[in-house]
Amino acid sequence: MPLFSAISQRPLRLCVTFFFVLSLPTFSGCRNSRQPHLTIGSKFFTEQVILAELLAQHIEARTGIHVDRKSNLGGTLLCQKALLSGDLDLYVEYTGTALTAVLNESPSRDPRDVYNRVKQDYAQRFHLEVTEPLGFENTFAMVVRSEDAQRLNLRNTSDIVPFAPKMRAGFGYEFLERPDGFRGWSQLYGLHFAAPPSVMDLGLIYRALVDNKVDIVAGNSTDGLIDALHLVPLVDDKHYFPPYDAVPVVRRDALEKFPQLRPALGDLANKISAEEMRQLNSEVDASQRDPSAVVRAFRASKSL
Repeated sequence: MPLFSAISQRPLRLCVTFFFVLSLPTFSGCRNSRQPHLTIGSKFFTEQVILAELLAQHIEARTGIHVDRKSNLGGTLLCQKALLSGDLDLYVEYTGTALTAVLNESPSRDPRDVYNRVKQDYAQRFHLEVTEPLGFENTFAMVVRSEDAQRLNLRNTSDIVPFAPKMRAGFGYEFLERPDGFRGWSQLYGLHFAAPPSVMDLGLIYRALVDNKVDIVAGNSTDGLIDALHLVPLVDDKHYFPPYDAVPVVRRDALEKFPQLRPALGDLANKISAEEMRQLNSEVDASQRDPSAVVRAFRASKSL
């Protein structure tokens, strides 16, 4: 072999031995990459990262299955595509999002009806299983500065109608495009803003609001920064948004491959309240704590 052609016979043995030792991690790595594992993903905002880590930690502790983490993948449709292609085995979705953005079905105000429709259609159309809800809903929250809420007496979304022509709006791309998003919401409330809404990264919307670059943003009801930054979420008084209960969605073949996965996911059913999720988000976003440490503490508090 060219590698050893210019080496004397005695050093050759040493070099071969050295080459073999160096090769061991490579072979070991190949074995590790082939070991049975699950891949858990998330969308690209804090709550999703926390929930993916919660699933990963609990599954590893409860079953011993190795979990690969793929957080901050992107929006709803990208995560759904990754699930269908097998790049992901599991991630957390929201029932109203699944119903409208993925299944393209008309919304309902009944949380159990929405859950049952999503569960049935995901099984029939995608061979995916929607497990029991985690216990909280994360709906869209139209958020304004507290000083504006006090000065203009804003409590409900309807209250901003006369002020909208002078307001600057900032929304995430997905909210602007999805069927249960901006278009239907603004039509129902009769809202006409000063200009077309700015398309903003979800991680920047609250800072833009605090810095007076926009006057209203579409956040999430469980976002920890709403309270931390003294912002005000408006009540959806016309009940535009459907229920958005957080539910794990898992590939059916993963459940068949790992029978212990189903009871592990069952452990997490109804384990997280909206207030607890808001606190977890706040610890990461406002207190700048590591998500994995936040999840470990939460699991310990729940004896998981």
